[in-house]
Amino acid sequence: MKKYYKERFEAQRRVARKLASTMEVNEILERLRQEARIMVPTAMEACILVLDPDARKYTRPLQCALYNRPVNCLSCKRSRSAVQKALKRKKGVVISRSEPILRPDGTLVETGPEAAIPVFVNDEILAIISVVSKPGTRFTREDFYMIKDLSETAGNAILGAKKHWEITQEKIKITQMLAHLSPFVPQSVRRIVEKNPEMLKQEKESKEVTVLFLDLEGYTRLSTIRSETEVNEMVEKTFSSFVDPIHRSGGDINETAGDGLMIIFKNDDAKTNALHAVKSAFDIHEINRELNHRFSEDAEPVNVNIGINSGTALVGMTTFKGSLDIRMTYTASGPVTNLAARLADHAERGDILIGEDTKKLIDGLWPVYDKGYARFKGIDKPLQVYSLLRAS
Repeated sequence: MKKYYKERFEAQRRVARKLASTMEVNEILERLRQEARIMVPTAMEACILVLDPDARKYTRPLQCALYNRPVNCLSCKRSRSAVQKALKRKKGVVISRSEPILRPDGTLVETGPEAAIPVFVNDEILAIISVVSKPGTRFTREDFYMIKDLSETAGNAILGAKKHWEITQEKIKITQMLAHLSPFVPQSVRRIVEKNPEMLKQEKESKEVTVLFLDLEGYTRLSTIRSETEVNEMVEKTFSSFVDPIHRSGGDINETAGDGLMIIFKNDDAKTNALHAVKSAFDIHEINRELNHRFSEDAEPVNVNIGINSGTALVGMTTFKGSLDIRMTYTASGPVTNLAARLADHAERGDILIGEDTKKLIDGLWPVYDKGYARFKGIDKPLQVYSLLRAS
């Protein structure tokens, strides 16, 4: 047992170090999941189910080995027997055999024992740690206590991250209230000017980026059957709901054009930019589905079509001069951006299309579906197109 206590102590130190460098809720949840998998070698998957009703606002779906796609743990694990027993008894439980997982494609994934341990904060259950083990294995006493240790660390980490998110929301609200003071200068330009005014004079630089374009399918049809005020209100609500997931994923909303947005991911290495863009796209897709459900009583659905492309682009300041004002933006230009826009135009019924370079960067992380070759305006040869959504 002496060795076991040493392992528990070392695991707690390792978790503390990993959580110390971030206040972003999803990053914390992902690191906690990784630790749970390390602690329980027989685990097929580990999830942190945040039970806060507002969790959907500040968390996003995570890649799940059981479902083989990003899913929201609240919707896929809450009803499972182990989780329900842990909630009812308000303590950790282990069941020797859990129900199989039904994937969206209809296949069943057999599972083994399952553990569910509550995460308490001030005597209230904030979350549940769910660990599903492989068939034919069992949880040891050591496994159970290692997960219990993790639950004690998780509570304060998640609560602190939520408070940080709430403070960030307040800052966003204040920024929006003050936005009328500089309507022609986007946030990215303001940050650059504040940090380094000399950037305004610098030439564009070549940089690895991922560009995401989205536009609303059905915008023109809406404009013919509804008043301009109604259409503008719907578009504003739709686009406003995308701001938080875009910012959480590190994207910079660069351009707006009536029924479309351009978002640039340019702050990290190429693979990180691609991963963040894809995560943001899944968030936007899910939000759009929820909005359509909400609007369904009095409006036809409006799908958001998304195109994502990665590569080297010229990044820097661009100035647009008009008769009444001068507008500056920090943008990416070149073939990478053009193809992302073309992919968004090519998408239909809320699809998420990606180019070959983005596919290589996310290879093995998400299912990718071959859509064949397509011709695009301004591009000589037909290009291979892929979708991140399985055709219904």
